[in-house]
Parts: sequence; structure tokens; C-alpha cells
Amino acid sequence: MSSSGEKKYTSKYCIEVAEKYGAHNYHPLPIVISRAESVWVWDPEGKKYMDMLSSYSALNQGHRHRRIIAALKEQADRVTLTSRAFHNDRIGPFEEKLAKISKKDKVLLMNSGAEAVETALKAARKWGHKVKGVPENKAEIICCENNFHGRTITIVGFSTEAQYRDGFGPFTPGFSIIKYGCPMSLEAAINENTVAFLVEPIQGEAGIIVPPEGYLRAARDICTRNNILLITDEIQTGFGRTGKMFCCEWDGIEPDMYIVGKALGGGVFPVSAIMCNDNIMKVFTPGDHGSTFGGNPLACAVGDAALSVLVDEKLAERSLEMGEYFMGKLRGLNSPVVKEIRGRGLLIGVEIKVECGVARPYCEKLLSLGILAKETHHQVIRFAPPLVITKEEIDWAMERIAKVLL
Repeated sequence: MSSSGEKKYTSKYCIEVAEKYGAHNYHPLPIVISRAESVWVWDPEGKKYMDMLSSYSALNQGHRHRRIIAALKEQADRVTLTSRAFHNDRIGPFEEKLAKISKKDKVLLMNSGAEAVETALKAARKWGHKVKGVPENKAEIICCENNFHGRTITIVGFSTEAQYRDGFGPFTPGFSIIKYGCPMSLEAAINENTVAFLVEPIQGEAGIIVPPEGYLRAARDICTRNNILLITDEIQTGFGRTGKMFCCEWDGIEPDMYIVGKALGGGVFPVSAIMCNDNIMKVFTPGDHGSTFGGNPLACAVGDAALSVLVDEKLAERSLEMGEYFMGKLRGLNSPVVKEIRGRGLLIGVEIKVECGVARPYCEKLLSLGILAKETHHQVIRFAPPLVITKEEIDWAMERIAKVLL
């Protein structure tokens, strides 16, 4: 029995029962996490690991940041859910803070990242029909090959990953696919019915693909000239992950609409949103769109604290400094198995040479040495630790990474 009086399950038992009763829609590494703090996690047997994944960038502030947990507990003692049938005292101030950080007029709060993407798609289509004047049911949105924006039927319908689509059709029409990082491909795909271009500033799931410098600036110019919305999916890249508050700042541009999530919830609660100006958000009227839990007071309290931590602790600046240090150490290995090291801030991809196998076994070896990282797109190890990581902790990790990559 644990000190709390609850039964303490072993790692073996937890994995076996999950495999027996849970859907097999994930292939996790064979570790059970039962406790976490900052950049560290522990399994039920007490073994300590460094988290180099951050729940796909949802833990930018680290595990269980004291200010975020305090906000969660304080709000849980007051009120947690009201639905949007009524006002609550947390949503307005949180929306104001998020609007000011993004320099946008309006915010629409949801829960998961996929919900925020769906919200953005609806806003873009309705803007195209009601403002731009595209005929009803003719609006088209341009997306990029190898994109990852979520897993709803609509979203997987414009994925180019065969597994994401297999068996899930028929799919929603109105989407075209272009080459990522190529402004000419974008320009060529635009027609009179195009309403938006949806793009990731860095493609995370595709293998940490960083586009050529100036790509988003060129896309901004093309979208402006053609009166189409530039929508940046910053669910993984936003809130300091790449060394800027938003990744598109690297190209010195503002999109017409941000899509955010993950780190907005501080690693303790699902919070997502779109942010845009009045000329777009005004297309929504009561009854057009909503969510029972979107903008709930508990989420708003957590999100407010999560933003405050990012700003007060200068985590974007910290990500830039630690990312340069970490990538410098990785490149300094001159590993014979590594094809390329790429990324920005603390979003780093280490691509394994094809002749040296796929990335999964390397992640399993890292696990055995106390490092939690995950493969993406078969050949790439993703390193994305919480932004609170220190140089000393990176050095600790590098001692173990070197044993795997050399």
C-alpha cells in the first residue's frame, strides 16, 4: 500500500492491464510514469528519467509547475464548469491576456488542439463565404504535404500520411495539398475560391522539418496579395518552444490567425484557442460554434497561470539559449549514425541514417539509460525537453545520448 492508502501498481501490471483493456491506437515506449516534477519523472519502482518529449510540447513550463498547480487547486475550490450558457469570472481576463500576447483582437477558446484546428477551418470557410464572397460550398483551403494538424475525419482527410487516412473515408472536400517550404507551389495553387493557407511554421510530426528562411514571409506576402487568410498552426511550436513566443516571429510576420494549444494548458489541463482580428471572428454568431468545456473557469485559471509563467520566467529566451547549447553539444558528437540535426530552440530533430536503422531502437536504448525521447517519421529522434531545463541537466543527458549515438 502507498502512503495515501491506495494500491501501488507495478510497471508490469500497469502495462499489461492497459494492453488488455485499452485500444491499441498508440505504441508507447515500455515505461510507466507515476510521478513527475520539472524535467524529471519516476516509474512505480522509483527509477528516475529525464523527460525529453514534454508531452509533445504541452509541458513547456515543466511538470507540475508550482504556480500552475496552485492556480488549478485554488480554482477547483471555487468553480470548475459553468458551460457557455452563463458568464464566468475567469474567461474574460484570460482572453484579454491571450489577445495581448498574440496582438489580436479576439480569442475563441476550445479544449484540444484538433478542436482548435476545426474551429479555424470553420472560421476561414465562413469568412470566405460571408466576407470575401466565395460562393457557398466552394471555399478551398490550401495545406502542405506531410502536415499534422490532428486526427478528426476532416483533418486526416487532408493528411498525406497513408496510415492516418486508411479506412476512414469518405473525406471532407475543399482542401488542396502543396509542397512544404515552397512559395511558388503556394502561389500556383491559389484560385478564386481559395480562402486560406494552413501551415505549421515547423513541421513537428513530419520529423522537425524547418522551412527555408523567409518562407513564411513569402507566404504572408502571397496571402495578402490574393486576399486569403494565413493561418499558422502553433500548437506545438508556440509559447516559447522554438525560442520565440510564436515560431512565425522568426520570419518577422503575423498570421491572420493563430491556432494554439498544448503548452497553453501548462501540462495539467487541455486548453486551446484561435486568435484573430475582428474582421474574421465577427463571422461567428451565437449558435454557430461552441464547446461545453471550452473556456471553462478551471481551464482559464490554468491557462492564465501558464501564460504568466512563460512571460515572467522568460521561457522563450531560455529556450533559445538552451536550444543553441543542446544542438551545439549534439553536433559536437559527430555521430556516425546521424544524418542531420535540425530545429529551433528546444524543438530538435536528430535524423538517423537509413543504413543505420530506424529511430525506435535508439529511443529504446535512451530509455534504458534514463532518457525519454520518441521517434517521429521513422528516422528522427525528437528531443523537446521542458523549457526550464538547465545546462547541467543537458550535460547529464548528453553523457547518455553519446553512449547511444556513438
